[in-house]
Amino acid sequence: MEAITGLYAAALGPVKAPSLRLRGIDTEWRPSSTLVLSALLLSYFLVTAGIIYDMIIEPPSIGYQVNEHGRQVPVAFMQGRINGQFITEGLSSAFMFLLGGLGFIALDQANQAGVSKTRRMTFLALGSGLVLITFLATRLFMSIKLPGYLR
Repeated sequence: MEAITGLYAAALGPVKAPSLRLRGIDTEWRPSSTLVLSALLLSYFLVTAGIIYDMIIEPPSIGYQVNEHGRQVPVAFMQGRINGQFITEGLSSAFMFLLGGLGFIALDQANQAGVSKTRRMTFLALGSGLVLITFLATRLFMSIKLPGYLR
């Protein structure tokens, strides 16, 4: 460690730092934690919904499939293609991912010090329920998208 420090001192010894008069960052206004959380959740929702994919590929919002009677029926999931999606499919999956994230946030809040027992149980039940619903819904979405997956 001392050898590395000596090398840095020898290499950067002749270099002088410039004397700059920089103003500090204006800290009068700071966004609230709720605003930051909302912005993060919105960006998480948009990214997991596949907004970039939707803008580049421009898929339809829903698809149509011919049923056994020869009529076209709307479908929300693009079956058989793991790397393709309809817009509603991406939005519904992103909503489920967002609910799962909120469930983990609720579970984290249940672990905070100084939380009353009633509030702790509420956070635990809410967080566990949201994570379980998200898990089951995403498994259902995958079984619709790829029939026979995980069987």
